[in-house]
Amino acid sequence: MGAVRTLAARAATLGLVLLVVIAILVAILGASGFSERVVMATINEELRNLRQSLAQRITDPTELENALAARRQELIESYGLNKPWYYRLPDIVRRVVLLDLGESKVIEGFSGSRKISDIIMERLPFTVMLVTSAVLISSIAGIYIGLKLALNPGSRTDRVAVYLAAISNGLPSWWTGIILLLLLVYYVRLLPPGGVMSSPPPTQPHLIILDVLWHSILPVTTLVAVSIGPSVYAARTIVLNVAQEDFVTAAKARGLPEGVVIRRHILRAAAPPIITIVVFSLAGSLGGAILTETIFNWPGMGRLYYDAVVRGDEAVIVALTYMYGLIYVAARLLLETLYLILDPRVRY
Repeated sequence: MGAVRTLAARAATLGLVLLVVIAILVAILGASGFSERVVMATINEELRNLRQSLAQRITDPTELENALAARRQELIESYGLNKPWYYRLPDIVRRVVLLDLGESKVIEGFSGSRKISDIIMERLPFTVMLVTSAVLISSIAGIYIGLKLALNPGSRTDRVAVYLAAISNGLPSWWTGIILLLLLVYYVRLLPPGGVMSSPPPTQPHLIILDVLWHSILPVTTLVAVSIGPSVYAARTIVLNVAQEDFVTAAKARGLPEGVVIRRHILRAAAPPIITIVVFSLAGSLGGAILTETIFNWPGMGRLYYDAVVRGDEAVIVALTYMYGLIYVAARLLLETLYLILDPRVRY
């Protein structure tokens, strides 16, 4: 019961943090006038197109201007711009907190729907396919390589791997993506430049799957190249620090086999920080990779956030921020539970 109360208190605290983040986001969008400026730009663009269509039917300039003014007032009221921001945006927050995500003002889904929940559910599988796959590959490979390096510190392989990990850690994802585009697309002509499927797309189901996988090779390679270095270095450092602890030395002095020392003493103690890195990486991957998805025109969650910011759709911005916050809260609670299992000291 003590563990349950602790987890419940931690969940309440994280939920409060999430509400504070949403409140700050609303204040920034409203008080800065960002949302009003972008929505007014959208209204002006719609009125410009309407003027061109009405000019063919209405020849009287005064009547044309009156029609445009009436339509302008209708759009201002429909977007809620006739009220101050602190009346308009909090309603968006209330609906988002209740998971009533509402409709987007500008962005449409692949099926033409403007329901934010439909748009997110359409983009989420592409993010899971791309970013989550890359995080899993880099995490598993990083943990395995880091463990091998930590058990042989100072060797030539260890020194070379540390240098490569540092290079990987310093690579910007956008720069790496552009370099791979130049090498593998425009020079070698080995991979497609971007997108999800070829044009025209294949019709048979198995060919569609293969085509999507073929288009995902380049962005997945980019994300793995920039994330595997930090994974290797983090796992190596954690395992190396644990391997130098006194209880590991005592276990070796008792004559325990090396495999038993690694499994029961080193890996068991190193598991919590390594699991923390993996869980937060997976949670963050659901938010997508904005720059990588934009470079390769991949329609994931990161590209959706980019489009929402560029086009000023504050409803989508608030909804995505809230969803990312929920993912973070769920990841933290999962880690709290895993700590109770992996580290007996946490129970006391």
